[in-house]
Amino acid sequence: MAKEGADMTEETQFMIDTNPGKEPEIVESSCEAKEMRAVVLAGFGGLNKLRVTKKAMPEPQEGEVKIRVKACGLNFLDLMVRQGSIDNPPKPPVVPGFECSGIVESVGENTAGFEIGDRVMAFVNYNAWAEVVCTPADFVYKMPEEMSFAEAAAFSLNFVAAYMMLFEVANLREGMSVLVHSAGGGVGQAVAQLCSTVPNVTVFGIASCSKHAAIRDSVTHIFDRNVDYMQEVKKISPEGVDIVLDCLCGENTGKGLTLLRPLGTYILYGASNMVTGETKSFFSFAKSWWQVEKVNPIKLYEENKVIAGFSLLNLLFKHGKCSLVKSVMDKLLCLFEQKKIKPVVDSLWALEEVKEAMQRIHDRGNVGKLILDVEKSPTPLMASDSTETSEAGEEEEEPEGDNDSKERMPFIH
Repeated sequence: MAKEGADMTEETQFMIDTNPGKEPEIVESSCEAKEMRAVVLAGFGGLNKLRVTKKAMPEPQEGEVKIRVKACGLNFLDLMVRQGSIDNPPKPPVVPGFECSGIVESVGENTAGFEIGDRVMAFVNYNAWAEVVCTPADFVYKMPEEMSFAEAAAFSLNFVAAYMMLFEVANLREGMSVLVHSAGGGVGQAVAQLCSTVPNVTVFGIASCSKHAAIRDSVTHIFDRNVDYMQEVKKISPEGVDIVLDCLCGENTGKGLTLLRPLGTYILYGASNMVTGETKSFFSFAKSWWQVEKVNPIKLYEENKVIAGFSLLNLLFKHGKCSLVKSVMDKLLCLFEQKKIKPVVDSLWALEEVKEAMQRIHDRGNVGKLILDVEKSPTPLMASDSTETSEAGEEEEEPEGDNDSKERMPFIH
């Protein structure tokens, strides 16, 4: 049973009201208070598999925190989940999303460290794209007062992953060099900022030409992802680089290992090259797999190179490294409060605009993080495209290419 406050939706609304001195005039019925809006993935496939619908509101179990969500993070991994391109995907219908920020509405039994009204950010093992989430207290962190909810939703996954790859896995130190793919994305920008906290670190950023103007100042050197960046990097650093952070996979794996100097570390933390369209492509999967250079351990030994993989969500939800992640989060929040790092928010989208938000990632158009703003009202065009439906998603499906004709009107930072 939840502690006092589990059934206090009205009181929580009072606490988060922009005018806390005003008493709420309308009291919702208990029936209404038990429902919430959520993005539901009805089945694996294209954007038309996503719908906003009503679901039963969860209540916290022992050791859990119930959060009234204000903002959710949208990651490339969410596209792969939607397509069913990950190992052991959840059985749909499912609410996607792995990170959010909001206000504590109640806590379960034997849950210490949080009080009703706390501003928090959290990791969630799915179910983040909803008005209310419940997640273990080990995955919840208090927000600094000066951090906005959008920034908090853009902070946790990107900066923790970037920090752990740089400092826990690759042991970044003064004078080293780092090559990062997708330098304009949320993790890429986090990597660039964290590298700036260490003296004399050279950052080679790989990104689409359309993003170069926006991110040029955040990296030392920037190259187009569609050119032979290996030769360009070697012109500047003939010996190669100390760290390669690769979220693409495919042919970039071999290039990254080739660019490593002795005692360098290559880290794979994604496989976005497998996503080439709206739906899962077995051809893209096979091509990416085929292009991966087959690693010979003897060659690694002879060349003094390290190859590693990193998955923050697996570290949390499968390997139980909550305390390690908590210590990293504490260090990151100190850096934020010292104004040495700050999450880059690309744009804000309503829950009903999730299809258009995902399309922006498909188009590789974002610089920084896309955020689902739970309180944002959708544009009329987008609202009509995300009508409510049953959780099973039994509505008539739209043509796969229908979203290309939709006008996209996010709130761009």
